[in-house]
Amino acid sequence: MFEKLENADFKKFRDLIYDSSGIHFTEVNRPILESRLKDRLKKSNLNTLGEYYNILISQPQELKVLLDAVTTNLTSFFRNAVQFHALENEVINQLMASKDEKVIKVWSAGCSTGEEPYSIAMSLKEKLDRSWRIEIIASDISFNVLMKAKEGFYPDNKIAGIPPAYLNKYFVKTGGGYHIIDDIRKIVTFDYHNLKYDSGLRNFDVVFCRNVIIYFDSKAQMEVINRIYESMNPNSYLFIGHSESLFGMNTKFSFVKLGEACLYMKK
Repeated sequence: MFEKLENADFKKFRDLIYDSSGIHFTEVNRPILESRLKDRLKKSNLNTLGEYYNILISQPQELKVLLDAVTTNLTSFFRNAVQFHALENEVINQLMASKDEKVIKVWSAGCSTGEEPYSIAMSLKEKLDRSWRIEIIASDISFNVLMKAKEGFYPDNKIAGIPPAYLNKYFVKTGGGYHIIDDIRKIVTFDYHNLKYDSGLRNFDVVFCRNVIIYFDSKAQMEVINRIYESMNPNSYLFIGHSESLFGMNTKFSFVKLGEACLYMKK
């Protein structure tokens, strides 16, 4: 087992990860990559980085496992409350007034363990009557988090942020946690997707891609944002993380401020 990730190996694995996903490792987060590589060697019963690298380039499934391991999956229900306030009180109303067909289609990109798309589903359910069809696609590069998301079960310590009325209405208490009810789960379709590539999905009215582009360098960020733009309907809305910005990027999105929330719009 290697003791330290040498410069040559760091560059080799960093470049492989970047080329396959757009995720960019710098010297600052080099220790994260080193830790994840040590863990994968141990679990694969390998002794050298060279052996592991050869497996990565010959076995696409193991590369997906590594990409899963190097991403951070921090999330919570109704994270960044001002954005959900804007969704419920501004965005949904504007979409309802402008759409000819009673369908609202949402993409939660980088959905992690499902708290974000389920929060979106609850918000839409509260605002739209039964004549509206809601479609939510939730994607991630991690198979592990997608499996947890599909299950729709959250321990007691994961439900912070859910309004009490929503908790009572959309969850069922079970031993040690809560299950999302089927009426919410059936709205959300979970699927694997690597944002480096075009998903092929189109006609979204709302896209959440929050705390995702921070993993990419400027070139990859631009490519991801442009692909998202192409996937969206006219007069649709993009939500990104509160610490992220499209400022300085040559994109076609227009900046809009709804209440306290900063969003982007495809006009």
